[in-house]
Amino acid sequence: MASPNFEKALQQLEEIVHELESGDLPLEKALKKFEDGVRLSKLCADKLDETEKRVILLMQDSAGNPTEAPFPENSDQSDV
Repeated sequence: MASPNFEKALQQLEEIVHELESGDLPLEKALKKFEDGVRLSKLCADKLDETEKRVILLMQDSAGNPTEAPFPENSDQSDV
């Protein structure tokens, strides 16, 4: 099975947290949900790390040195 995209993984992780916080799960199901949550958390962290590396690569100057620049402030966030 293919791994879910970041948004789907984050949504699933939020659902797991909600289920675990409810305290209504039997121990075995709670443990399984926790294991799934750890897996999804790692997947999300890995995808964020990969994205950060891609952004840094895109932000290199002509000599290949990474440059940092703030994102332009834009009150219209509809493109995000």
